[in-house]
Amino acid sequence: MYLLIYSLASLRRKPDKPVSVKDYKRFALLIAAYKEDVVIIDTVQACLAQDYPSDKYDVVVVSDHMQPATNEKLSELPIKLLQVDFEQSTNTKSLKAALEYLDKDAYDVVLIIDADNIINSSYLSEVNNAFGNPDVKVVQTHRVAKNLNTDMAYLDAVSEEVNNSIFRLGHVNLGRSAALIGSGMAFEYALFYEAMMSNTSVGGFDRVLEMKLLYQRIFFHYLPDTYVLDEKIQKTRHFYQQRRRWLSAQYYSLGEFVRHLLPAIRDQKWDFCDKLFQQLFLSRVLLLGFTFILSVSLSIWFPTLAYKWWTIFGILLLTIAIAIPRRFWKWRFAKAICLVPYSFLLMFINLFRLREANKRFIHTEHGVNNQ
Repeated sequence: MYLLIYSLASLRRKPDKPVSVKDYKRFALLIAAYKEDVVIIDTVQACLAQDYPSDKYDVVVVSDHMQPATNEKLSELPIKLLQVDFEQSTNTKSLKAALEYLDKDAYDVVLIIDADNIINSSYLSEVNNAFGNPDVKVVQTHRVAKNLNTDMAYLDAVSEEVNNSIFRLGHVNLGRSAALIGSGMAFEYALFYEAMMSNTSVGGFDRVLEMKLLYQRIFFHYLPDTYVLDEKIQKTRHFYQQRRRWLSAQYYSLGEFVRHLLPAIRDQKWDFCDKLFQQLFLSRVLLLGFTFILSVSLSIWFPTLAYKWWTIFGILLLTIAIAIPRRFWKWRFAKAICLVPYSFLLMFINLFRLREANKRFIHTEHGVNNQ
């Protein structure tokens, strides 16, 4: 019912677009690049091609374990290049290294971009317009699929749009904070600096970051019409690795912040409580799989109890259907759905491998394969 309410809320009108402002904020675009030789140049060039005063933003690339040839190409571009060589690499370490490298007082806003992301030329201007409102301190933009070249990529793209509908658009339409997603997110610089420098997470730094900020009553705004293109998982092996990292980060943040629940309820920090409640959730794939298995099992052994669970399963399907944008309702979607049972199996296995996932950084390879 929680998911259904926010899914229905996403059908309402989108939040009003920020008005154009003449004051140009100073942006630091941070890109943590671990072995991202294939995609990093295109990402940087997209960041440099902004319809925004060039003296008002810097592109900062933290190069970790990338090839000398890639670093040489990057050094020829008008960016700030920071080369690091961590024994145990994480996005948290790379971002903290960038913050230590930069002049804290030189920027107003920090923008986090993944090494595989592509932004259009108006992106910075649109984010800047949002920060023209003095009450805005954190903004999440709309991350969409850069590639739909495999059935897994198509399914991954649909999954992300379901999350965008429920946990971002649906939430802000009901007055709740949007969920952060790890990239395409902008923060007031001083706020981000303070929250990140005390962040020690191995994977999913954004989970810990949003819990810290929500506990401070910081509201997360959402720009549904400001897009950042993100590469979707193309192979089941990469899906397995990525989701293991995500699950680990989810339950790690739950363990870290559950002790703050009672004080948060006392102080009416409802966005924090809402986010902590989300950390208890199973992913949609696991939720679908377990509900279906339970419904079938009860139909065989306890038919009178099965009606309730088939109803729950139907509500869950309706919830997801409402949250999927119309552009994805194609015959190809039916083919991609065939991967759901296998995805459920991979996610189920991941549940037993979460402890080791939080001890080391699990990297997802990037680079669109058109084969």
